[in-house]
Amino acid sequence: MSVQAKRRADYQPPAFSIATVDLHITLHPTQTKVTSTLSVTRSGTHNEPLVLDGDNLSLDTIAIDGKSLSSSEYTVTDCGLRVNTELDNFVLEITNTIAPEHNKALEGLYLSGGAYCTQCEAEGFRRITFFMDRPDVLAVYTVTVVADKSVPMLLANGNPVDKGDIDENTHFVKWHDPHPKPCYLFALVAGDFDVLTDSYTTSSGKEVALELYVDKGKKSQGIFALESLKRAMKWDEDVFGLEYDLDIYMIVAVDFFNMGAMENKGLNVFNSKFVLADQKSATDDDFFNVESVIAHEYFHNWTGNRVTCRDWFQLSLKEGLTVFRDQQFSADMTSTLSNRIKHVRVMREHQFAEDASAMSHPIRPEEVIEMNNFYTVTVYDKGAEVIRMFHTLLGPEGFRRGMDEYFRRHDGQAVTCDDFISAMQSATDLDLTQFSRWYSQSGTPTITVDHSTEPAGNDTYKHTFTLSQHTPATSDQSEKHPLYIPVNIEILDKLGNTYTDNESLIHDGMVILKEASLRFTVSANTAELTPVVLGNFSAPAKVDNPLDIDSLLTIFKHAKDPFNRWDAMQTLYDRCIKQIEEASGCAIDDSIWQGIKQAIAQEQGNLELLGECLVIPSFETLCQSRININVEALSKARQAFCDQFSRELEQELLHVFNSIEKTAYSYTQDAINKRRCKNVVLAHLARLPQHENIVVSQVDSADNMTDTLGALRSAQHCSSATFDRLMARFEQTWNHDPLVLDKWFALHATQNRDDIFATITMLCEHPQFAMSNPNRVRSVIGSFAFYNSEKFHSLDGSGYKFVTDYLLKLDAVNPQVAARIVTPLTQWQGFAVEHQQHMKHQLGRLLNHKGLSKDVFEKVSKSLAYDKQ
Repeated sequence: MSVQAKRRADYQPPAFSIATVDLHITLHPTQTKVTSTLSVTRSGTHNEPLVLDGDNLSLDTIAIDGKSLSSSEYTVTDCGLRVNTELDNFVLEITNTIAPEHNKALEGLYLSGGAYCTQCEAEGFRRITFFMDRPDVLAVYTVTVVADKSVPMLLANGNPVDKGDIDENTHFVKWHDPHPKPCYLFALVAGDFDVLTDSYTTSSGKEVALELYVDKGKKSQGIFALESLKRAMKWDEDVFGLEYDLDIYMIVAVDFFNMGAMENKGLNVFNSKFVLADQKSATDDDFFNVESVIAHEYFHNWTGNRVTCRDWFQLSLKEGLTVFRDQQFSADMTSTLSNRIKHVRVMREHQFAEDASAMSHPIRPEEVIEMNNFYTVTVYDKGAEVIRMFHTLLGPEGFRRGMDEYFRRHDGQAVTCDDFISAMQSATDLDLTQFSRWYSQSGTPTITVDHSTEPAGNDTYKHTFTLSQHTPATSDQSEKHPLYIPVNIEILDKLGNTYTDNESLIHDGMVILKEASLRFTVSANTAELTPVVLGNFSAPAKVDNPLDIDSLLTIFKHAKDPFNRWDAMQTLYDRCIKQIEEASGCAIDDSIWQGIKQAIAQEQGNLELLGECLVIPSFETLCQSRININVEALSKARQAFCDQFSRELEQELLHVFNSIEKTAYSYTQDAINKRRCKNVVLAHLARLPQHENIVVSQVDSADNMTDTLGALRSAQHCSSATFDRLMARFEQTWNHDPLVLDKWFALHATQNRDDIFATITMLCEHPQFAMSNPNRVRSVIGSFAFYNSEKFHSLDGSGYKFVTDYLLKLDAVNPQVAARIVTPLTQWQGFAVEHQQHMKHQLGRLLNHKGLSKDVFEKVSKSLAYDKQ
């Protein structure tokens, strides 16, 4: 395959600007006609032709200022259209035809589930009409949508300005968006939906109409999403002073969507899994995700829409910032602790793995082949952690001043990450020059802690702490430089007393590590001090802090921040699993179990922290503290620890489980904490055959999906007969609901059973499975590849081959989804040689496949090229 990488360093401003876009779109399954009228102006002095992007379009007519062009005046190429003109200002009119029904990649305009829908980010607009498909071309759009009256609802961006009948069978609606926007924010949805309506009055008194469109019969499941939207609108006004700027705000939920949602101006298109929720069909996590994603897309109205990206290399400018904003919102709506733990798990399970793979890149990448591959946990989640560090360093008030300045300078513009840094710099006396290195340097830094002690006389001791930072070479960068790292630190003795340093480097519990190493001393009347380093995950880094078991338990007992107490228990569990792993199944010392029992007793009244602390680190998280991973050994060690955990703590776990009273379902933080803790405990008890009846009883009595699904997950540890029986009953009850059925598919795909490939094959042959449905593919193939670690990493390579066989078929239908699911195969570097060989063999099969998409080619070729470095 011949492909050419695009590089950030090669950016050139657009040769032309487009002030207005007038679209007239007549919808038809196979003959949709798009007429585009563009007001074009040449930028600067040059004689270059106007180059427009286009993908799989059939050109019908082309004219400038009303005059049709001859064939010598334009050229249709494989990737677009070249228009030869010497005019500096002109109106270009193009008519082309597309076939939405045949668009299975779900980019551009497609027809699925009876509805027309668009997805234009990153480069989907070129599948609708010829255009300069880049985010720095901002224009004012007017859109007229025409369709048969059997398609009653015709939606687009902005405010509706006209509508009516064309004839007895055809009607139209005209939309106008007064705010200049890039074409990736264009949206069109047409179909027959149920609609929920409401309104919101902004802080300045403007009334905004709210409309939520869902599939017929799903109206009641959209109520929570609409309430979440209003909470997000108020929060953005209260915290950032940002009001909504149109007369109407619309959300449409569709089943077939590659992404979670899309922030198109005034018309957000959502994957239905992030809109539909009620007590019976949605878990607490589902409710949380609905509120979070609703907020995320709404917050994009300013951080992404009003101020957008100059080019796609700046993607974290809008995504990292908006993820941080939705995280802050979710913490305010629910719980600071549970939210922080959730975000850190994503970083440790997925982002650290990406940093260690061939796909490593900075949050502002330097080059790419396929723009869709920019949508990574590095750009989003690590990008959010970098924004969080700004917030930490500047404080809430300073960060707000920086945000205000950012909008003052750049409202209505397409800008860069450097512009954001500059706005933040204006709000602080700190020099952010070195801090900005986070945008250009890839990889996960490791902070190493060295602690030495010496007597200082008079029963006092001098403790010397040295913090060192090191970022390993990554696939894209061999040379690394020290980063500017805010390190939250707390120094404790066994009684919980806290200490500070003699050099006054620690301010408000934080020290800045900006050189290769930093040394400070602490005076104390004890020889035993415990440093809590990188508290609350104050930077996206790893920590090598060689604490013993007593020190970890000291942190759990006495650390001020509950996050640090949870983190200490996670480290303790990791150490125990590593001990079993290295000693081939040895038993954990009784003193550790006694320490955990004391921790459980200590937190009986804090079910939120207790529930989190009883979660054993996932296989994916454990991988990040190991090299040359022997999957079978690690999996068996984790399994052995979990089994010991259940046996040794059986009575304590039973006490916790039975002490949580059963009450009617409510989505409140207290109730969420109780359900979370109860289901974590149930999963432990399910490993003991004598408690299988508790699992079955919870399935029978649950009045909500959280407890039902919690019990079914626990049933994976029960006998296969029990699991199969409960799952059959669940399918029979919920086979009418696609989103709930996705959970059923995923539970089957993550079973640790010998016949898993036969099981997945049967799932793919299920009447309600379709390769064209991204949610369904992710629930089966994605769940297996990402979360059924033992079977995916089978030592004979069968798991890798199984996924690759499927990807070869999926890539021809939906390259975006295929490129995401190939990710675990590309992360072969951390595994033992036997695994690496099998993984690279399957990557080679993909690379040699004729017709491989650019999406998958980029990931596979980079991964295999990394092997040659």
